[in-house]
Amino acid sequence: MTENKRGAGILLHISSLPSPFGIGDMGPEAILFADFMQRSGQKFWQLLPLNPIEEGQGYSPYSSISSRAGNILLISPELLAEDGLLDAEDLLQYYVPQEGKTNFGEAERVKAEIFEKAWQNFTHGKQNKLHKEFEKFCKKEADWLDDFALYMVLKHEHGSKPWFEWPEEFKLRDKKAIHKLLAGSKDAFEKMKWLQFIFSKQWKDLREYCNNKGIKFFGDLPFYISYDSVDVWSHPHLFSLDKEGNMIGMAGVPPDAFSDDGQLWGMPVFLWDVLKKHHYDWWIERFKKNMELFDLLRLDHFRAFADYWEVPAKEKTARNGKWKPGPGADFFKAVKKALGDLPFIAEDLGEINDPVYELRDEFSFPGMKVLMFAFGDEMPKNPYVPHNYSENFVAYTGTHDNNTIRGWYRQEGCKYHQQI
Repeated sequence: MTENKRGAGILLHISSLPSPFGIGDMGPEAILFADFMQRSGQKFWQLLPLNPIEEGQGYSPYSSISSRAGNILLISPELLAEDGLLDAEDLLQYYVPQEGKTNFGEAERVKAEIFEKAWQNFTHGKQNKLHKEFEKFCKKEADWLDDFALYMVLKHEHGSKPWFEWPEEFKLRDKKAIHKLLAGSKDAFEKMKWLQFIFSKQWKDLREYCNNKGIKFFGDLPFYISYDSVDVWSHPHLFSLDKEGNMIGMAGVPPDAFSDDGQLWGMPVFLWDVLKKHHYDWWIERFKKNMELFDLLRLDHFRAFADYWEVPAKEKTARNGKWKPGPGADFFKAVKKALGDLPFIAEDLGEINDPVYELRDEFSFPGMKVLMFAFGDEMPKNPYVPHNYSENFVAYTGTHDNNTIRGWYRQEGCKYHQQI
């Protein structure tokens, strides 16, 4: 990690910003929040993954349908209006009543209508700089963008079913069947690519604004990718699947003090021997895309780079899984050779063994400390108590998996008032 000066930051995903469209986005409220951060002396804006979300995956950014595409629900309608793709007055009819939580369903419905109107204005309007920028974007990102757009068209054609439930010719990517489908779906195909272009444009503008304010974007990268994803569909040889696309090895974690059965995540594990033969290209491109989005990047479930828990796909619990060796130092050496300095932070929370810490320290990746975990019977010696922190760590009051610090203090902190 190249950042070696102390600084404070805030963890707030874009979707949590105020918005009249049901979900926070990259528009005016994001700018206002960046201004607030600068006034407050904050230097790091940490976010959750920016990849696409869907109802079938609980709208979780940690179970995405693509490792490299962006979440189009974060596109700002106001910025579309500024680019001349919408009339600002028209946006009033799409306002969603303000709620305390993100309304994903309404946001999807409303933004689908907004995006269709903006797309029609783009395709039937006068040629401007956006058209040339769109063409350049499509050429630059073609290696993943075309597959993603095709995948989304097929998803729509098959009622949002996962790819492994599609007809055989589409499930196994028959070229003739796909060519025939695309011949009648050109507009939908191009629109999917255009939405990714708009997402990229708005994000780059927001990041540039924040960087100019002295604020760095701190991203988050899930370790696994959803079984129902364009990545698994288009690169099945990289994952633990049979020839028919059925999952063989599933990701999870073993039983522990919190769960007698462990956890099954429903995601295929990677075939690391195959990835190594391909020089880890899939992962390197994934990192490269995220390093275009963020200044720093937290690696979720970092321990799996050292060893991971694999469960036979037919199992109902994670009890009968086995520890398998991860790619280890060889992997990060290859990534560093390809990308240079790695601005990574290791998520090293939970029950971790020495090889994980050794891998983290070999590459000088900062680890994590969480203040909420510090209190209890062993508090003086607890590694999460601030006076026990060593150098090269990122300290949190809590993470996205925990309560807010105020909520924690009100609901659980009362037990530890004397320690606090």
